[in-house]
Amino acid sequence: MIDIIDGALFQRMVIHASASINAQKQAINELNVFPVPDGDTGTNMSLTIGTAAAEAKKKPVRAIGQAASINASALLRGARGNSGVILSLLFRGISKALKEQETADGAILAAALGEGVSAAYKAVMKPAEGTILTVSRLAAVRAAEAAQENNSVEAVLEAAIAQGQVALADTVNQNPVLKKAGVVDAGGKGFLIILQGMLDELRGVAAPEAADERLPVKESADFAALSDEDITFTFDTVFIVRKTGSKSIEPFRAYLNSIGDSLVIGEDDEAFKVHVHTDIPGAALSEAQKYGTLELAKIENMRTQAEELAAGKKAQSTDDLEQIEAELEAQEEGEDWKVAAPEKKFGVVAVCAGEGMASVFRDLGVDGIISGGQTMNPSTEDILRQIGRTPAEVVFVLPNNKNIIMAAEQCVGFVPDKQVVVIPTRTVPQGIAAMLVLDPEGETEANAAAMDEARKNVRTSEITYAARDSDFDGFEIREGDYMALADGQLFGTDQAIGALLERLAQADSQQQAEFINIFYGEDVTEEQANEALSIFRGQCPDAEITLLAGGQPVYYYMISAE
Repeated sequence: MIDIIDGALFQRMVIHASASINAQKQAINELNVFPVPDGDTGTNMSLTIGTAAAEAKKKPVRAIGQAASINASALLRGARGNSGVILSLLFRGISKALKEQETADGAILAAALGEGVSAAYKAVMKPAEGTILTVSRLAAVRAAEAAQENNSVEAVLEAAIAQGQVALADTVNQNPVLKKAGVVDAGGKGFLIILQGMLDELRGVAAPEAADERLPVKESADFAALSDEDITFTFDTVFIVRKTGSKSIEPFRAYLNSIGDSLVIGEDDEAFKVHVHTDIPGAALSEAQKYGTLELAKIENMRTQAEELAAGKKAQSTDDLEQIEAELEAQEEGEDWKVAAPEKKFGVVAVCAGEGMASVFRDLGVDGIISGGQTMNPSTEDILRQIGRTPAEVVFVLPNNKNIIMAAEQCVGFVPDKQVVVIPTRTVPQGIAAMLVLDPEGETEANAAAMDEARKNVRTSEITYAARDSDFDGFEIREGDYMALADGQLFGTDQAIGALLERLAQADSQQQAEFINIFYGEDVTEEQANEALSIFRGQCPDAEITLLAGGQPVYYYMISAE
């Protein structure tokens, strides 16, 4: 049994935990009871701890205090979604407790788990029972008891996980939504998978292969066997795309076959991975984004590699990129993190998806746009970088999505010489309303209050599709059905989008509105959008209605009413 761990072992435990949750992220995603396509819990937690695992591989250390500090910093920068932020807070507290420690025994680790829980609870304004907070708290309490019985890291982790499993099973009874759906809390399950991965590393259990690595793709060519004459196309191109819809990728397969050869595509329900030889890799990547969000790409020039191998040299590949990146960082000393000098009092950073939405925000004076929203929650680091680039003394942040607010809030007080104010906008229309009342000559507090009030006065309706079958709040939902949401709550479902638009137009929020804006998404034609406009004009004759091309993914329509 492992009684004491040092920094090197702690880092290996984090790397193992990252692999564990990555392998099970889709199972965690499936626990999300609301079937709308979302930046799901499993994906967000996996991406968050994946940042820490990558940092651990680059910066091995011996002292556990230093390892925990590196881990917490990486988690903060990589935190995505509410679940990712809470996970980063748990490890931030752990880091605080392990500060200055060379090693940790069971008692020290148990105290660190307790400190992590305290940090997470302090950061959440309204902690709810039946969540990751409950699971982590009860696991930490048991860890402290176990440390008194057996001062061993392995024994403490084992006891914490066992109690955590009991707490997780009870979340279905603590949360009415979970009880109705008959599932446990996704964030709590993700946290226990991470702890189990850390315990498995102590016990010598092999880490699972990454989910994406199971796709049957030949990732690199055998350059030693190639001559220049054998190479028809120049670039060996591999990339992964996270799906954002149910669109068939067969047209994309045909397109790739038309611009290259050696094509292999591995596909599952969540993503697809492509290997192709082509002369125009940029075109392949651009076309891929019509089917989802590009997550990873690797492009290697086979001709130059073959030439270097023929000359007896080591062929440069993307495996050398980490060293190159480190050299560039050393030369530029973190260019991305340089803070722009203030040129004005107020600046604004907004999160949105779709070029039409971005154009609206730019027209309103937003300084920085962060691409993100449903299915692609930006990390805290993404938001921090854009804040740093904004040449203003005070930077207002508009998250425009309920699952991005916590990540944005982690930026407060983090950027030197800039005051960061997060306006908790939950939708893009709320963000637009907030921008409309910003007074460049006003005071910070007055502007923040006015922007917050403006976003509260906006009612937002959205139409998307059901990502899976579900029986939710009295609605029997089938995968592929159109779903209407009203201020984040399920409004109705139908197999005909026109019927849903009619019902939304008849709802009180639209009937009482003076102004209605209809933003149509990337999968809606102009003709279809005009049909939606006609429906609303017929049902809401007293409102001033504007139709705009938002270009947003996932949502066919976003409708604001004021």
